[in-house]
Amino acid sequence: MFAPALSRWLGRHGIHYAWVVAGVAFLTMLMSAAALGLPGALLQPLSREFGWSLAEVTSALAVRFALFGLIAPFAAVFMQRWGLPRIVPAALVLVGAGLLLATRMQSLWQLLALWGVVLGLGSGLMALVLGATVANQWFEHRRGLVLGALTASNATGQLVFLPMAAWLAQHYGWRYAVLPAAALCLVVLVLAVLLLRHAPEDLGLRPYGASEGQRAAPLPVRRFDLLEPLRALAEAAGRPMFWLLAGTFFICGLSTNGLVQTHFISLCGDYGLGPVPAASLLATVGAFDFIGTLASGWLSDRYDNRRLLAWYYGLRGLSLIWLPQSGFTLPGLSAFAMFYGLDWVATVPPTVKLASAAFDRTRAATIFGWIFASHQLGGAIAAYGGGLSRTVLLSYSPALYAAGLACLGAALAMAVAGRQRPIGAVVAGRSA
Repeated sequence: MFAPALSRWLGRHGIHYAWVVAGVAFLTMLMSAAALGLPGALLQPLSREFGWSLAEVTSALAVRFALFGLIAPFAAVFMQRWGLPRIVPAALVLVGAGLLLATRMQSLWQLLALWGVVLGLGSGLMALVLGATVANQWFEHRRGLVLGALTASNATGQLVFLPMAAWLAQHYGWRYAVLPAAALCLVVLVLAVLLLRHAPEDLGLRPYGASEGQRAAPLPVRRFDLLEPLRALAEAAGRPMFWLLAGTFFICGLSTNGLVQTHFISLCGDYGLGPVPAASLLATVGAFDFIGTLASGWLSDRYDNRRLLAWYYGLRGLSLIWLPQSGFTLPGLSAFAMFYGLDWVATVPPTVKLASAAFDRTRAATIFGWIFASHQLGGAIAAYGGGLSRTVLLSYSPALYAAGLACLGAALAMAVAGRQRPIGAVVAGRSA
C-alpha cells in the first residue's frame, strides 16, 4: 500500500510516479551492473590465489556475459507475465547470493557456477530489457532521455565500484571487495519491494506525457510460454533491420564490457600501472559515460538514430586503435578514458529507439532482448578472447586492434543504412 499513497502524494505536487519507477529501475540496473563489472577488478587476485590462468578465469566471465544476454529475451516474457514487482526482487536475490557464496569457493567449477551461471542469470533479468520495459510502459514523452539515463546507470554501475573493489582487494583481499556490492543489493531489494509497480494502470495513471484521451491499454498478459521469444526471433529474423541492429550491437559488446571493462586493469598492469589507479581510470570512463549516454538519449529524440550510431561506432573504433599507442602514461590513459567514456554505451538509446520503431509494440521488448543477447555474446567472445590473447600471445594489442576495426565496420554499415529512406520512425525519437 506504500506505492499508491506515495503516488497520490506526488500527484498533488505535480510529480508523476513514473519518475519513482525510473529511479528504482536506475538503482536496480546500477546494482546489477556493479555486480557484473566487479570480477574485472579481481582477475589478478583470483589468478594468484588459486593458480588459475587468465584464460581460465575469463572463461567464467564469458559464461556470465553469454547468459546475461541470452536470458534477456525470456526476461521480457517473464516481466510481461509476472510483472516487474516479482521479477526484479527475484533477480536481486540471485545476484546477492552469487556474490556472497563466491567468497567461499575453492575450485574453478564453483567460479563458473556462481559468477558464470548465477550472476549471469540474475543480472540478465535486470539488464537493458528492464530499462526498455520501464521506458516504453511508463513514458510517452521523454522516452529517449529516460532510456539514456537508465542505460547510463547500467554502464556506469559496471565501473564506479571498481576503484573501491580494487583498493579492498589490494589491502584486505578480494573477498572483502565483494561486500559493498552485496550491501547495495540488499538496499535496492527493499526499495524494489516497496516502490516498484509494473505499469501506470496499476496505480490508475496514464503514462507520463499521455493526453487525457490517450490512456494506453496495457500490453496483453500472455500465458507463460517459453516458445514466445523464439517466435519473436523468427518474426524478427525476416527483417533486415534486425540483423543490422543485432550485428552492430554484437560489435558494441565486443568493444566495451567484454574487452575494456574485463581486461583494462590487467592490461594496465602489464605496463606497470597498479590496480587502484587503473580502476580509477575505469571509473572516469563511467563518469564520462553517464554524460555521453544522457546526451545520446537527448540526441536520439531529435536526429536520425542510424547516423548517430555511425558516428558513435566510428569514434569508438578510433579510440581503441589508438590505445596501444598511448604509451600507457597517466595523461594518455586519462585522455582515452574521457574520449572513450563519452562513447561507452551511447549506442544503446538509438538502438532501442530503432528497435521500438521497427517492430510491433507487443513484441518490441522481446526482440530487443535478442538484439541485446547479441551484444552480450560479443562481450563473451571478447572476454575470453582477450584472456586468450594475453595468455598465448602475451599481449592484449591484437584484441584491441580487432575490436577497433570491427567498430569501424559497424560505423560503415550504419552510414550506408542512414542513406536509405528512413523507416517509419527512424526519427520517431522526435515525437517520443
